Amino acid sequence: MKVLVLGAGVVGATTAYFLARDGHSVTVLDREPRPGMETSFANGAQISACHAKPWAGPGVPKQAFLWMFKPDAPLLFKPWRYDPSLWSWGLKFLRNCTSTREHVNMDRTLRIALYSRAVLKAVRQRTNIQYDQVTSGILHIYRNAESFEEGRTTAAKLQQLGLPQDILSPQECVGVDAALEHAAKTDLVGGLLSPEDESGDAHRFSIEISKLAIEHGATFDFGVTIKKLEAQNGRITRVITDRGEESCDAVVVALGSYSPRLAADLNLFLPIYPAKGYSISVEIENPSAAPTISITDESAFMVFSRLGNKMRVAGTAELAGWDLSINPVRVEPLRRNAASLFPDAASYQNLSPWCGLRPATPDSVPILGATPYENLFLNTGHGTLGWTMACGSGQVIADLIAGRTPEIDLEGLGLDRFSRP
Repeated sequence: MKVLVLGAGVVGATTAYFLARDGHSVTVLDREPRPGMETSFANGAQISACHAKPWAGPGVPKQAFLWMFKPDAPLLFKPWRYDPSLWSWGLKFLRNCTSTREHVNMDRTLRIALYSRAVLKAVRQRTNIQYDQVTSGILHIYRNAESFEEGRTTAAKLQQLGLPQDILSPQECVGVDAALEHAAKTDLVGGLLSPEDESGDAHRFSIEISKLAIEHGATFDFGVTIKKLEAQNGRITRVITDRGEESCDAVVVALGSYSPRLAADLNLFLPIYPAKGYSISVEIENPSAAPTISITDESAFMVFSRLGNKMRVAGTAELAGWDLSINPVRVEPLRRNAASLFPDAASYQNLSPWCGLRPATPDSVPILGATPYENLFLNTGHGTLGWTMACGSGQVIADLIAGRTPEIDLEGLGLDRFSRP
């Protein structure tokens, strides 16, 4: 079968690998010059099933309102901008801000995240793929008692859904990673360890998994702008690009935040809005003072991951459309918090700031699977968990196209859970 995969980020490249491994004739189309050059390029680097808690929850509307007037807030939301897409997305988001919806959405997110983590481990064992991976878990640290109590409450919910976490004292956190000794002397109040979670360079993984896909016969066409999908009799017949047209037997849309624009021409309305996230990559000058395990600072909403001799610091979310300009005000908290937690790891003078658009859905659950068009499949809307969910999502799409029953229940993961107003 001839399958076109639209998008060569970590989700699209991984999907291409599973499809090519099944023996399909796979072509990947992407406007960038190589894999993983946009949202997958410099993300937080975590494979984090532990982050299955959705953004939408009972206390979030109040907190988001208070943050609206802080330009360096962890979540920046400006509803007064003329942006109908944001208003529509925001209304759906508010409908998910209940305890009941939070639990349902957490269950759905964790279902695909845990599965994906297991699939990634199998890929690594089968191929020996290397991407600066660290497989010793993710440590969540808390710097005030209130956030620690919230973390333990979330941990109890995740435990019920199949994800155990260890509750640690400040000194036990230092025992996990000695680089936290400075924080333990100041304001560290405790931590949670997710021992089965991982970290690694999503950009490097995208490149390496693309090579494996090519070994199985896949083709990657870069520098190609996708213009339109043409349909007839309930099927996609052609993909129109700036280089001409491509015929196909099946199409997978894995375009992240740009998926809704392409789908709208087919009267498919995807409630995906870009959440701009920032990161800095810091050259480590004192390895013993830098973290060796991936760390999430839950009080500051930031993550720290070790990638070889670099430390990736990532966080914040800005709902400001498809704007990719870098705002120094949003970058500074990353530098400041890294220097506070790990003061001796680096001088923090030479930073590599970056931003990317994470495709967020109102319920924090990806849009995965079939559509009303019998040969069109969606693999998008993963929000901050695209790297976490890439392998599981790719395997699910490959199973559906091959006519196999996926290994997980897809209830609540598809487009059918949304309806157009």
